[in-house]
Amino acid sequence: MSDIISDAARTAFAPTAQTHVEVDRRVRRSETIRLGDLPITVVDRAEAAQRMVESALARRGSGLPPQYLTSANGQVLVECDRDPEIRRLFLEADAIHADGMPMVFASWHMASVPLPERVATTDLVHDVMKLSPEAGLRSYLLGATAEVNAAAVANLRGLYPDVPEIDGRDGYFSLDEEEAVCEAVNAFAPDVLWLGLGVPKEQAFVVRNRHRLTRVGVIKTSGGLFDFLSGKRARAPQFLQAVGLEWAWRALLEPRRLGRRYLDTNFAALRLLLTRTD
Repeated sequence: MSDIISDAARTAFAPTAQTHVEVDRRVRRSETIRLGDLPITVVDRAEAAQRMVESALARRGSGLPPQYLTSANGQVLVECDRDPEIRRLFLEADAIHADGMPMVFASWHMASVPLPERVATTDLVHDVMKLSPEAGLRSYLLGATAEVNAAAVANLRGLYPDVPEIDGRDGYFSLDEEEAVCEAVNAFAPDVLWLGLGVPKEQAFVVRNRHRLTRVGVIKTSGGLFDFLSGKRARAPQFLQAVGLEWAWRALLEPRRLGRRYLDTNFAALRLLLTRTD
């Protein structure tokens, strides 16, 4: 892995003009399968993290728009099925990771290629951070309240003191302020922008502003990631994650906000997985 990262880093720092095609040659294309009617990338966490590092380094200094990565779970499948505009936002992504064990289980029994594992952003961020010191990757967290964002940044800095730089800001800004926010992000020039505005706001933000963020290597939409990184919310026990019941844990903790949502989406998501997977 270190050899791959080192090669990518050498290429990224080479003082030559890069075209979109040249960058894409260094970032391997992913195999996808149709799950619940979305193209889901077949990748495990370690490979997903490595590809993020490679892509970020390949785009450094290129002036190209960043790679756009997002994730899908049962709720996302249902929202994309019900709203063509949300579906369009997800289909703009360069890769969609499976952030839900039911999707992994469905792939094992019904898809042409099984998914190796769930690629949850709450785990992937740590995989990328572990690779960041050697690769020299800088990260920026955009989203959540100012308090939650600052705590998430501080906790990541404490966990990974050798990462070159980690910074961020809250996600409370208007459409009129987006250009200024993008300028601030570009000024920091993060290799990875972790974007936590919630679905579908974060996907819409990327599609509207990707052309502006030319000093960003990779954008990874992150949902409620910063709540977990800050300590505001606790993840489900590992055994519940493994059997695909993390949603039940979250509903137990927030019944008023999430209970009705899961009652509405769980059966609809199951129908999509059973009927629109190949």
